[in-house]
Amino acid sequence: MTIGIAADHGGYELKEIIHPFLISLGYTVKDFGAFQLDNNDDYPDFVIPLAKAIVSKEVDRAIAICGSGVGASIAANKISGVRAALINDHFSAHQGVEDDDMNMLCLGGRVTGYMAAQELIVAFLNARFTGAERHLRRLQKVHLLEK
Repeated sequence: MTIGIAADHGGYELKEIIHPFLISLGYTVKDFGAFQLDNNDDYPDFVIPLAKAIVSKEVDRAIAICGSGVGASIAANKISGVRAALINDHFSAHQGVEDDDMNMLCLGGRVTGYMAAQELIVAFLNARFTGAERHLRRLQKVHLLEK
């Protein structure tokens, strides 16, 4: 599985920690930046290319990090086919995939600790969409909004 990651200055430090963590778990990682700490960069410049990579199937899942995770989530969800959510708890990290086919995990670099981030990432990446009829029905309603 190929995992895309991206962060602005608010998430840069956490991204630099999770990148080798993902590799240690055996994932292929595609880094969309930032590649250096720049307090004047803007999260859409990194999150939007990452979101487009999900839609084009260049990556299988994605992790976006900004200061709070809110901006990354808002920006990513503007791209049709992306289902991104700011996640702060273990249950939502896997349930978002199982029920809602979430394909991008958003984290807050200034509010999510390293160990918590690792736990959330593992739950997100190990989860699989159930494909239950009720979940497909709900996702179809979301897809209609994207058109």
